Amino acid sequence: MAASSPMHGLPSLSLPSRLETPDPVLSSPPSSFPNAKSLFIARRRAIFLGSSALVADFWFGSLGSASVSAAIAGQLQAEELEQEEDRTVRLFEMTSPSVVSIKDFELAKTPSSSTSVEEDDDDAKLEGTGSGFVWDTFGHIVTNYHVVAKLATDTSGLQRCKIFLVDGLGNSLTREGKIVGFDPAYDLAVLKVDVEGYELKPAVFGTSKDLLVGQSCFAIGNPYGYENTLTTGVVSGLGREIPSPSGRAIKGAIQTDAAINAGNSGGPLVDSHGHVIGVNTATFTRKGSGQSSGVNFAIPIDTVVRSVPYLIVYGMPYTDRF
Repeated sequence: MAASSPMHGLPSLSLPSRLETPDPVLSSPPSSFPNAKSLFIARRRAIFLGSSALVADFWFGSLGSASVSAAIAGQLQAEELEQEEDRTVRLFEMTSPSVVSIKDFELAKTPSSSTSVEEDDDDAKLEGTGSGFVWDTFGHIVTNYHVVAKLATDTSGLQRCKIFLVDGLGNSLTREGKIVGFDPAYDLAVLKVDVEGYELKPAVFGTSKDLLVGQSCFAIGNPYGYENTLTTGVVSGLGREIPSPSGRAIKGAIQTDAAINAGNSGGPLVDSHGHVIGVNTATFTRKGSGQSSGVNFAIPIDTVVRSVPYLIVYGMPYTDRF
């Protein structure tokens, strides 16, 4: 499923109670109080005069009131939009340190040592890019199998994978990724990087079982190699089936209109709380363009959470252990 272009192509599916104010202490003697009838008449006059004032304001001041109301409504709408933008900015700042960029290389010849490949090495050919996210503080990275398929099945010793990430303090790191385990049936793979002396920020996981069509979601990744790209959308559908690299159908996939393009594969789909709800995996493409058509899919995080621990411990899915 690896793409021939420098970016990993996504699988094409054409393939409180109220407090009462106490009465004031009255100093006048009871004999000076008005009787109940006079109080009632005075109250009626007050109501009548007040109503008349309201009617006059309605007839003679409606134009000004409408303008003021429109201005207030516009200001409230602008403030609401600004608050929504601020929430999106904070969400990105909170989640992006957990997202990594993955680049796959092929060496022209077998290296004489186990040193990691450098991007500007003349012997290293860039074969594709993808995304992933930090699983834990031990350096495990989750991505799609099709992003690292060549590395996972390499028998020549020429395949290399570089991972670009940041630690919890924002320091940029570049590390070689080693395959720990993979499951083509669910298009999942786990890499491991050496982060000794650094503390990573793992992604926060949500759940996909309570998702609703129409709720907001956000995709973070590296489309076409542009790192830390955020796209926004909604959950467009649930319970979809998409093909996997093994040929089996991946059931329960999340459909979204958040843009997912080549290089987004393996990155997280997150909800409005910044919790990962899926792994961005596939898209329908416009014929001949390779661009997303707005029909995109992610592997539900509940599936990922069930599978990844087995890949870390055994290197293979649970079903392949026996």
